[in-house]
Amino acid sequence: MTMPPFSSNDIYRHNQAVWDRLARENCDWSRPVSTEIIQAARKGLWEVRLTPAELPSGWLPDVRGLRILCLAASGGQQAPVLAAAGAEVVVLDASQEQLELDEMVARRDNLTLETVLGDMQDLSAFADETFDVIFHPISNLYVPDICRVWFECFRVLRAGGKLLSSFYNPAVFIFDRAPDLAAKGLMKPRFVLPYADITDLNADEIKRKQLKNEALVFGHTLKDQINGQLNAGFMLTGFDETFQPNPRFVIDSYMPTFMATCSIKPD
Repeated sequence: MTMPPFSSNDIYRHNQAVWDRLARENCDWSRPVSTEIIQAARKGLWEVRLTPAELPSGWLPDVRGLRILCLAASGGQQAPVLAAAGAEVVVLDASQEQLELDEMVARRDNLTLETVLGDMQDLSAFADETFDVIFHPISNLYVPDICRVWFECFRVLRAGGKLLSSFYNPAVFIFDRAPDLAAKGLMKPRFVLPYADITDLNADEIKRKQLKNEALVFGHTLKDQINGQLNAGFMLTGFDETFQPNPRFVIDSYMPTFMATCSIKPD
């Protein structure tokens, strides 16, 4: 069986529908924070996370008065906390139902934030030098071209602005994910980086993902994740790695598979 080629719009629409479903199913990234967390944030007691670990010291010490873009980061979690902590927050995401969770928290707790439906690869809704901070937790595995993301982030940040981002260690995408191998604790290399569902899976595997309404994902190289930011004009000022607290794949038990970067747009 031969699958027709996927356009960027096909990928966007498919993953949009997947995240709408996940929002309805109350997945880990679709569980809004409580009123108690918002109240604490208003008192200066708050945290947001790029990975399962705390943000490294100094990456985002104070947000009062800052204009922050939560990029592909909806779900009623980070954006409302940042708004309660004193930031002017805009959330852009592909999923309307994820954005509605941010809107729900804002209504419930009398917060001001703006939501925008859109593609992280296209920030044309925003003028140049609009934001002081971009908060971009693990999500760029859902788009084929992350270099476009970095260039757009650079454009909409003000001079001296900060990009906080996270992503999976690309080693996660190398191995065959057959359940029988995982049950035996085995890792079998199968894919060459950069990885893409749409080209590396066979037609039957892609069809199963579509029928199960699972996201189409991309395992970007570290060159594109890190040097891509440098090529866009950023200066890398911080790097962090974190182990997966609930391993899904065998490799998660042997190396930190979450990565995070802190980058600055030079003055």
